[in-house]
Amino acid sequence: MLHDILLVLLGLVIGAIIGFLLARLYMKKYLKKNPPINEKMIETMMSGMGRKPSQKQVKELMRQMNKMM
Repeated sequence: MLHDILLVLLGLVIGAIIGFLLARLYMKKYLKKNPPINEKMIETMMSGMGRKPSQKQVKELMRQMNKMM
């Protein structure tokens, strides 16, 4: 009886770990294909703050964002 309960709990824990890892892998691939922010959004955001960004500044900010992912 106790042996069966421990096996069920072990199965749940292992399933949760595998599910987490698969979901994490899926989200990384999804975000790499569909980044949440692009160069046009960065330009719009910086212009909204009263700055006219140069292309170099936009590229640098994009590189920093991609490095964080």
